[in-house]
Amino acid sequence: MHMFTAVQLREKFIKGELTARSIVSHFLDRIHKYDGQIGAFLTVFDEKALASADRLDRKRAAGERLGKLAAIPIAIKDNIHIQGELTTCASKMLANYRAPFSSTVARLLEEEDAIFIGKTNMDEFAMGSSTENSAFQRTSNPWNLKCSPGGSSGGSAAAVAARLVPLALGSDTGGSIRQPASLCGITGFKPTYGRVSRYGLVAFASSLDQIGPLATCTEDAALVMEVIGKNCENDSTSLRIPQDSYNLSPLQESVQGLKIGIPRQFLEGLNPESSKLFERSLAALEAFGAKLVTVDLSILNSSIAVYYILATAEASTNLARFDGIRYGVRSPNAKTLNEVYSLTKEEGFGSEVKRRILLGTFVLSSGFQDAYYRKAQKVRTLIIQRYKEAFAVCDLIATPVSPIPAFEIGEIKDPLQMYLADMYTIGVNLAGLPAISIPQGFTTDNKPVGLQLIGPQTHDVRVFQVAHVLEQATSYHTQAPGSY
Repeated sequence: MHMFTAVQLREKFIKGELTARSIVSHFLDRIHKYDGQIGAFLTVFDEKALASADRLDRKRAAGERLGKLAAIPIAIKDNIHIQGELTTCASKMLANYRAPFSSTVARLLEEEDAIFIGKTNMDEFAMGSSTENSAFQRTSNPWNLKCSPGGSSGGSAAAVAARLVPLALGSDTGGSIRQPASLCGITGFKPTYGRVSRYGLVAFASSLDQIGPLATCTEDAALVMEVIGKNCENDSTSLRIPQDSYNLSPLQESVQGLKIGIPRQFLEGLNPESSKLFERSLAALEAFGAKLVTVDLSILNSSIAVYYILATAEASTNLARFDGIRYGVRSPNAKTLNEVYSLTKEEGFGSEVKRRILLGTFVLSSGFQDAYYRKAQKVRTLIIQRYKEAFAVCDLIATPVSPIPAFEIGEIKDPLQMYLADMYTIGVNLAGLPAISIPQGFTTDNKPVGLQLIGPQTHDVRVFQVAHVLEQATSYHTQAPGSY
């Protein structure tokens, strides 16, 4: 059952071939059997998920309308609110925090009869590229348990890759959906900024954060986007545009004559095996009738510096609220108000979160704001402009997702080297563009590698369409780690 796509599971439920309870029970059994090795889940909703399944079975028996995600179990990254459930952000700071309301995406999913099965592990407050920064547990890559699943949505990606759940939600601030999707051999989509509501997502960097789906195939990810890609009055950055229809069926001819931009100057230094797989994907696009054109995005060599000024500045502001007064834990060692503030942050935050808060506070401080923050904003504007110039001569842009395949847990000790793992994904967030990671093959030691397709703002459907065509030409998306 776990090798069916989400769309196939729903069809079998609608036709009466499977009950919602049997589907949920199957995936709960797999979680309890295998997640001890993988560590993808922080919380599993056994009773709640089975109760939702029974309610759906009664709903079907009564002949009532069934939603687009009927009977499909879905995992939620633990920085997205589900009312009454823990939202820890994988941090000691929020170890006891229960969401007082549901996020917009959770509400929309429930309205379409999705079944929440648990909350997944992540880098603390979504700050990281390996899921090693979680305060609670380590998450392993299902393809190689010694390796990282990527991050910060590593728990969601690992859960889908091991077929512990058909679908999951993650958040993407600088590549945190696409990079773990690539390292785990699944599909991950980062929507246009504002396409999906951020209401109920614990903020890291508000001008960059975006919620998106992780799935085993483009069709399943598109189904989730059709549900959650709506305007939300509770999010001032939510786009006030009509909802997209993600129709992937008539796409075989859509690649013919399409221009795919390749930023060659920006791809130097790519891992040799990753480079070989990338060139093979480009050849496949050409075989479908697409035309490859060179575009100049060399400015993206500055994207890591820009990102780690702007994102940390926003993080230091957003995380100021966690002071031991209203949110989360309070230091038991604090005896004065100043100690409540200082000791709570010292004991509640992990080292990577502290590092980014300190950096963000520095770049916003008096005397340095012009030199760093304002200059970074100007370069961000130039990055947006370069993307616009590129899309004037091409329809989509293709790049690798990560410069390297999955690395061993603990292998990368230098924070700067870890930051460089997101060099191909960060520019998309700075420009607010839609982008997808799809499997494009495996290295000689059987590590998955992803291809990234990037579209202009609001061209989310076109990104899915081209990704779907490429996916149908291969079987990589159907392959799962053999141990599970």
